This record gives sequence, C-alpha cells and structure tokens, in this order.
Amino acid sequence: MVTGPLLRSLFSTARHTFSTAKTKYHKFPHSSVLPRTFSASTAAASDASYTSLDPSRLRNVAVIAHVDHGKTTLMDRLLRQCGADIPHERAMDSISLERERGITIASKVTSISWKESELNMVDTPGHADFGGEVERVVGMVEGAILVVDAGEGPLAQTKFVVAKALKYGLRPILLLNKVDRPSVSEERCNEVESLVFDLFANLGASEEQLDFPVLYASAKEGWASSTFTKSPPEDARNMSQLLDSLVRHVPPPTASLDAPFQMLVSMMERDFYLGRILTGRISSGVVRVGDRVHGLRSVDTGVAKIEEGKVLKLMKKKGTSMVLVDSAGAGDIVSMAGLANPAIGHTITNVEVSNVLPTIELDPPTISMTFGVNDSPLAGKDGIHLTGGKIGERLMAEAETNLAINVIPGLSESYEVQGRGELQLGILIENMRREGFELSVSPPKVMYKTQHGEKLEPLEEVTIEINEEHVGLVMEALSHRRAEVVDMGPVPGHVGRTRLSLTCPSRGLVGYRSVFNGDTRGTGFMHRAFLTYAKYRGPLGNVRKGVLVSMGHGMITAYALMSLEARGTLFATPGMETYDGMIIGEHSRDTDLDVNPVRAKELTNIRSAGKDDNVKLSPPRIMTLEEAIGYVASDELIEVTPKAIRLRKRYLDVNKRKIMRNKPKD
Repeated sequence: MVTGPLLRSLFSTARHTFSTAKTKYHKFPHSSVLPRTFSASTAAASDASYTSLDPSRLRNVAVIAHVDHGKTTLMDRLLRQCGADIPHERAMDSISLERERGITIASKVTSISWKESELNMVDTPGHADFGGEVERVVGMVEGAILVVDAGEGPLAQTKFVVAKALKYGLRPILLLNKVDRPSVSEERCNEVESLVFDLFANLGASEEQLDFPVLYASAKEGWASSTFTKSPPEDARNMSQLLDSLVRHVPPPTASLDAPFQMLVSMMERDFYLGRILTGRISSGVVRVGDRVHGLRSVDTGVAKIEEGKVLKLMKKKGTSMVLVDSAGAGDIVSMAGLANPAIGHTITNVEVSNVLPTIELDPPTISMTFGVNDSPLAGKDGIHLTGGKIGERLMAEAETNLAINVIPGLSESYEVQGRGELQLGILIENMRREGFELSVSPPKVMYKTQHGEKLEPLEEVTIEINEEHVGLVMEALSHRRAEVVDMGPVPGHVGRTRLSLTCPSRGLVGYRSVFNGDTRGTGFMHRAFLTYAKYRGPLGNVRKGVLVSMGHGMITAYALMSLEARGTLFATPGMETYDGMIIGEHSRDTDLDVNPVRAKELTNIRSAGKDDNVKLSPPRIMTLEEAIGYVASDELIEVTPKAIRLRKRYLDVNKRKIMRNKPKD
C-alpha cells in the first residue's frame, strides 16, 4: 500500500531534477573541448544587447603585433574595462599549452560592449610560425590595433602582420605600449612612430592608411592616452581613450540586412555535445535559429554543395563566456552549430543562394616533416594510439582546423606534414603526445622551388638583440648558416646592447635557437619572420658535431657512463632504457661513435688492493621537443611517446648504417 505513493513521489522528484538539469544543459552546453564559463548576469545582459541587428553599432577589430609586445595583456584590460569577469591573467589564452609557454597559438574572438557600440575583438598570435592564424582572421575585420613596444620598435613580425592588414585595406590604430618603462622617452616614441610610418610607406599604404592615430599605453598598468605621459591622472588610468578611438576611427561593416544570408567560415571547433561549431563573419542578411542553410565550396567546375541542414544553435563570445543568441545580422561575428561537414574557407548561405564568397589566401608552407609509426624496440610501452591509421586520422583532423598545415599521405603508413616552422609543428607533436600518440618524426626539410631553371629557397628576416661581447660568437655561428647582415647598430636606451638585422635561409635557422641561447648565456633576443624565396645560397658549413650511438640493449649503467663522459656531452642518465641505434650523447668530434652504455662492472671473487671510487657524473643535457627537432640530422629520427622523447638513428643496425653512409647522396 505504501509502495505505490512512495515510488510515485520518487519518480516525480527524479523527473523534476532531470528536467531542470536538462534545461540548464541546453541553455549552456558543456564541453571539455570548448571551455566556457557562463554567468547569469552575462546571459541576461546579452538578451538586451542583441535586440538590434543594426550593423552601424558594430566594430570588428583585430589586435596585431610582434611577439611579446603586449596583445593578450591589452585584451585583458579591455575586457575588464567593459565589465567582463576575468578568472585569471591572459584570459584569452584558453589552450593549456598557451598558458604553459606564455604565447598565443590560435586566434580567438570575443565581444565587448562600449557605450552604444558592440566591439568584436580578435586576439592574434605574434609568432611567425602561426602567421596563418593572422591571415585567416584579418578578412573578418574592418580595423586593427597595431601594438608596438615603444622600447623595441617595429620588428620582423610587425612587418608581416602590417603587410597583411594593409593588403585587406584595414586602417590600423598605432598603440605604443610599455611607455611606463624608464628607458622610454617622448623622443623615443616619436622615433618609433617615424619607423612605423616608414614601414607603412614601404609596404605601399594608401594616404588614408598613412594617416593613422597614435595612442600611448601601459597595458600592464591598464591605461591608454592620446598624448605622451608616463603617469596619467587617477581618473584617466583606464582604456576609455582607446575604446573611444576604436569607435571613432574604425568604420562599421558595410553590409546589407535585406540581402540573403551568407557567411564565410574562418574558425572551426569541435564540441562533444553540439558537434562542429563554425565561426565566421556574416557578409549579408540575417540568420536565426531554425533557419535552413547549406554549405558551399568552390571546385574547378563551379560550386559544389557540401551539406544542407538547420541552424540548431547560434552563439556569441561575450567577454570570457559563450552566450546563446536567437538571431545575428550582417557584419557580426558569430558561431553556429547544426552542420557536420563544412570547414574553414567554405560558405554557409540560405538554401536559395548558390554563389560562394572569396576564400582565404594563405602563404605557402616553408618546411615539412614526415610523421610515421614508432618502430623502435621500446614502441607500445607508453602510448594508446600506435597505428598509422590513428596517426593519419589525427593529422587530417588538424589540417581541417588549421589551414596553414598541409598533410600528404606517404608510403608505409607515413605522412608528410607541411607547415610554417619548427614551433608550429612542435606544438602539433606536443598535442599528439598528450593525447596518447606514439610516433617517429623525421628532421625538418626546407621546401624548395624551381623558377626558370634556378633553385630557390625560403629566406627569413632575422632580428637579433645581444650584448656587445657576444657579437663575435653569434656572427661566426650565423656565417656557417649562410646568413647575411643587412644592418647593425646600438639599441636605443640600452648601453652595451647591439641589434643585428640579417637575412638567413630557413634551413640555416633550424636548430639555431638553442645554440643562440647557449652562446648569449640566455641574454639575447632573436625574432624571425618569412621574407621571400631567393636563390639557393649553397651548402651550410659545419653546424653540428657527431653523436654517441648505443650498441647495447638494456638499462644504462653509471659505470659505463663514467668512461663515456670524456667522449662528449651525454643525453642519458643511469637507469634509462636504451637499444641498438639510440643516440645517448653528442660526440666531441665530427664523426659518430658507437658505444656500449649498458656495460656493467664484472664481479670476481678476487680481492683487489684498491677500493672502488664513487661514480660522479655531470648532469646530462635533457632536450625539449623543439630542441630535438632542431638537433636531429637527416639520417636520424625523433621517437615521441607520452612519457619520453628519444633520438635514434633511422637505421638501427650498425652494418646497415655503414652501407647507407657510403651510398652517394642525392
């Protein structure tokens, strides 16, 4: 008798709890791939913000700069100024590797409200290796904030991002950051402003683009000013003047709300609950939740339809939170869910529209690496994903979301991955490591071109800032790498510092950063950016010594390493596992040396007169992934597992290595 009512009450309580949870889940979809922090106040504010779809309220702005000139810190201050709740510093750097390394890897969009306007802000990376992220988002915006360190002035990557902005007709606002530093004076700011003007003129800027407004700021202290000052009054220690300049100088989108809906996909993310999330700028029309849309792409014969579907969700990043919206109009940057197949560069339109928008043009990749199955004797001990098929699927998924990477299937379950630089491909390998992949990676190869029968290679523009006593070492090392000095002079405001501007082949810079850090004792700065393809400069000089190659299998012993220390620099510690063909150190000479690191002391029952000495070893040189990529030679591979990074010879058998060494090279 009691059981029936009790079960009914339990069922109704459970149903109420489930429906409440379900409602919350639909309102704010959760995902471990796309992190979102929702707040009730932000969601409530958004309902009022999107009542009007008028494009004249919108300002789409990219923040572009050289690496470490303060873009992400500036974004933090702008978000805070506009009332966003920032959980930590560098709030826009949401990827774990970005927070660990202190760099921006991927472009990100957010929206902030200022007075009557809605500002869609795009944070972009500063490293040359991630230039593809800048190229694909610069077409989404009408204006840009060019952040330049007032102490350093415009550097190599500044030139790259400015060229892209001017190409798309943007009118940048110059923001001289870090003016609170003691070495920065008003004269220095005027000098940097002149350098930026010259850079604009050399890149073919129009009269309108050359008439750029200049602001002075300290993003770290959270203020910007239209006049030079090191300490503004208390009521002006904010970003109001910069935000007002954006509204005043950046034109609103020129787009029609009455035309049919069209959007070019510029970013793509995956969500476990919603599936594929496509982000882009609406070129024309209005899109609402529930609208029928289809994806289109250009093919040689015209236009091909990818998929037709319904807009299930429309979302917009507001501060650090993702909020749901019912509709969005022309000129706005939004994210949508509902289509499973369209990717970056494809067009999403109303079902009655059959023409596509112009696609994004990216610079070609300059280096390539071959990813393959890990076939070493220690394979399969650490990882989860071991097969060539799994590696191929992961690489194809990466190429879909990152247009600057090309993946070409090769022979015997190997894949050629083409990219912009060691850092970009190193980040990809590190992500795969953390996901449980095991793979072997070849050293980077430069991608050559042939034009009119002449061999061309990629050249990079290199800017180096070092102490005077290190100039000789650096110049000697770069001369072996076929670098040519363009300019050399003192660094303004820094006594005893020298700045070098050089051009160097990309192949000469592979692996040089760790050498540079050693030569300058960590006091030097080096920045590089792709310049052009030019005539092949000839073979490199002697840039690396030989290696110590293991010819034993088992545990490395301290007894064996004690006698090998005199032969060179060790990469291994006692207790590590080794195998035939694994590299355990760098030889002190230019040739490779086969050694036995597993040799143990033979024990006998004969008493010796002397006593055993304690084994004292120098600390080994432990390589990071980027250092390993730059270190390996053409006959070597990097073995990457979730727990270890090992260097090995391509051919593990010593006799096979001798045969291949004597073969004529291509």
